Amino acid sequence: MSTRWRVGVGSDDAGYDYKAALLADLADDPRVELVEDYGVSANETTSYPEIGLAVAEAVANGTVDRAVLICGTGIGMAISANKVPGVRATTVHDSYSCERSVLSNDCQIIALGQRVVGIELARRLVREWLDYEFDPASPSNAKVGVISEYEQRTSA
Repeated sequence: MSTRWRVGVGSDDAGYDYKAALLADLADDPRVELVEDYGVSANETTSYPEIGLAVAEAVANGTVDRAVLICGTGIGMAISANKVPGVRATTVHDSYSCERSVLSNDCQIIALGQRVVGIELARRLVREWLDYEFDPASPSNAKVGVISEYEQRTSA
């Protein structure tokens, strides 16, 4: 284990149950230095874009290193998070997409769908995800660089 992560976790009401389980898992994981809960609370309804944007801003400003977002499908959360400059977020639904999100795309945020993947798979994906670190010496770095350069050029 080389990195101890600061991880943010957020959900809307459609992802609350998974958020609660994943927060507990992350709090007990020795690879995690800090876990931040970005909402929602039980019986609270905050729309996914508000949560996704807030969590992505925490990643962009360095409050947390990585984040997990949960909604019904994971799609809305990923779309919202990707609107924050400097953030790369994607939905994951299997071990391979989870691995490639980091190793090929340097994603800092994974999004899960509570209505799409079972809880044990979601827990497994988060455990696996913590082991992956992007290698800036990999051939994928140039591809991620194209995205970052475009973002910098057009977000000013």
